[in-house]
Amino acid sequence: MIKNSILFLTMGLGIFQVNAQKKNETFQYHIRKTVQPVIIDGIVDERAWQETDVADDFFMVLPMDTGKANETSEIRMTYDDKNIYLAATFFNSVPGKYYVESLRRDFSFGKNDNFLLFIDPFNNQTTGFSFGSNAAGAQWDGTMFGGGSIDLNWDSKWISKVRQYPEKWVVEMAIPFKSIRYKDGVTKWGINFSRLDLKSSEKSSWTPIPRQFPTASLAYTGVLVWDAPPPSPKTNISVIPYLLGGTAKDFEGEDTTHKKIGGDVKFSLTSSLNLDLTVNPDFSQVEVDRQVTNLDRFELFFPERRQFFLENGDLFANFGYETIRPFFSRRIGLNVPIQAGARISGNLNDNWRLGVMDMQTASIEESGQPSQNFAVMSLQRKIFGRSSIGMMFVNKQSINYPMENDSLVDIYAKYNRNLGVEYNLASANNAWNGKAFFLKSFAPTDEDSGFTQGAHIGYTNRKWNWRIQEEWVSHDYSAEVGFVRRRGYKNISGKVGHLFFPKAGLILSHGPEVNGFYYFNEQFNETDHTAYLKYKIDFRKRSSLLFFLGDDYVELLSPFDPSGLGISTLATGTKHRWNSFGWEYKSKPQSLLTYAFEGRLGGYYQDGNRTSLTGEVGYRFQPYVSLNANLSYNHIQLPDPWYNTEFWLIGSEIDITFTNKLFFSNLFQYNEQSNNFNINSRFQWRYKPASDLFIVYTNMQLLDPNIGKSWSLTLKFTHWFNW
Repeated sequence: MIKNSILFLTMGLGIFQVNAQKKNETFQYHIRKTVQPVIIDGIVDERAWQETDVADDFFMVLPMDTGKANETSEIRMTYDDKNIYLAATFFNSVPGKYYVESLRRDFSFGKNDNFLLFIDPFNNQTTGFSFGSNAAGAQWDGTMFGGGSIDLNWDSKWISKVRQYPEKWVVEMAIPFKSIRYKDGVTKWGINFSRLDLKSSEKSSWTPIPRQFPTASLAYTGVLVWDAPPPSPKTNISVIPYLLGGTAKDFEGEDTTHKKIGGDVKFSLTSSLNLDLTVNPDFSQVEVDRQVTNLDRFELFFPERRQFFLENGDLFANFGYETIRPFFSRRIGLNVPIQAGARISGNLNDNWRLGVMDMQTASIEESGQPSQNFAVMSLQRKIFGRSSIGMMFVNKQSINYPMENDSLVDIYAKYNRNLGVEYNLASANNAWNGKAFFLKSFAPTDEDSGFTQGAHIGYTNRKWNWRIQEEWVSHDYSAEVGFVRRRGYKNISGKVGHLFFPKAGLILSHGPEVNGFYYFNEQFNETDHTAYLKYKIDFRKRSSLLFFLGDDYVELLSPFDPSGLGISTLATGTKHRWNSFGWEYKSKPQSLLTYAFEGRLGGYYQDGNRTSLTGEVGYRFQPYVSLNANLSYNHIQLPDPWYNTEFWLIGSEIDITFTNKLFFSNLFQYNEQSNNFNINSRFQWRYKPASDLFIVYTNMQLLDPNIGKSWSLTLKFTHWFNW
């Protein structure tokens, strides 16, 4: 266990010392202060713009990264005491309409003509901020983590304006210094600019970036050179109160009304360290989870969407692996009221990052659930340029039981704690990545006081990619505030893939990939595996086609109903093996009518068969209306007592964006497996930056045999006060 982690760690250190230099250090943009006024109207005619440098001569990233971009782009930047200003002009050599999905904020990158700005104020090549716009004026903003990942759930105060012309489109934006975090006195930031032009199927970047990496990769940023240090950050206080009222009816037919007052406070402790406070928070504006047909033996993961948990969220949420998380914020406050919470997060200096969170929930008299305190601390130290070492401590404490009895203590343990360390590897050229971590849990009983560890190392270049990973979760490891799909196993997994690039023709690239996931019990006896041979084809017009062959083996470690309906269970210890064949196709995003379909044919448990078919079709009346429908069908053939089982999952979305500040979204879902139909409608008016009026209607209908209905209508008003 420890030996494997040390091996990966040693390899990472050796690799990293060879690749310590920032790749695009020579690409520098000099930004100068202006005393001229800048009006954000999409017209670049102010005198301030005539006095700036111009970043142009972009490099092509896709379809191939071997030369300069065919489409011309020009970027200008300046600043004053309050804002950073940017003006971007994008010329078109291919005539035609611009491709945009809608005016919805935080649009899908691959479905829109768009421009994105990436800034790395600490020049650490791992964290930063992203701002952008599509060609119709929809805004994009998010925090950056992990060297190139973007969390689009984060919102901040800034303004932009787009204007379209037959031969070009122009975007102007003003980003307040108060809306981002940066170190006082620093005159060099990491920066890059990215453009996607769907008419020419070209993605380009100001700095050269290998095609296998996203243009968001902070390892390939250039340098923003300030003529003087940016304005020293002043005390920055934001108060974001809300008022809420509504009415609802539950499944028993009882009518209720509800009203709440609460809000958040943001306070800048330093230029790069922020304190967030929340009192009586409400998350009724959060989008509803998409339903899925669950034929898995383990819990499904749904991402966090609540704004309070998101800024610098990687400090808390990225420890471990996707299936081994010591902290998962959705464990807090979705089924019980949160009374208050506090969070400190950000950069202490060039090398250290800190995250501290404390949340307090109320008790529930009816169920006997006690009030609970959730405390988390994460500390991260940068080493070797882009790698880091971190530690995390998570504590869940039950502090006030409504009734004192032993049965409640058995259900709601007095405490559950996790303590762990982690090393993250990222080479200077982004080709090598890796991780090694160890976690120990502490609980009142030995059955929940175990450990877990994991490690991996991977490599990616234009033609080759591979990864090898190992995990061990002991049978007594527990993370009540985390997400752990299974316990008592060891896992070895890996993949290797290769791409071929034809010089001409419809196909841009194609190639095979082999994946394998092998699970063992703690005595190293195999319990299950999944292995795939895939072959993917990417076309020059951005559509794609994939085929796969699969091999599965399962030895059940607990009883399992393969139908998902509770008809009967397969016994612990029974062994099952099957093969499958599948495919996946996605159409090009340039079309107003888009579609995707995938399928799987093959075996299933108990020598049965399973057929899965999924389809999605969308149409847009750009940029105002986007229609989307998806259909999932599962047919399961099993012996007595299950026989034949069919599941339909049908969903449709109607997204209306009247302007880039006025939105009306509707989601309809029917799930035959859980026998329910639900509707979620949300009207949002962003009347000022980061200030909103929401009207949210939800309706859930339980179908036969569990007939019942609930609905709610909520009105919520928020306003962002800034000093």
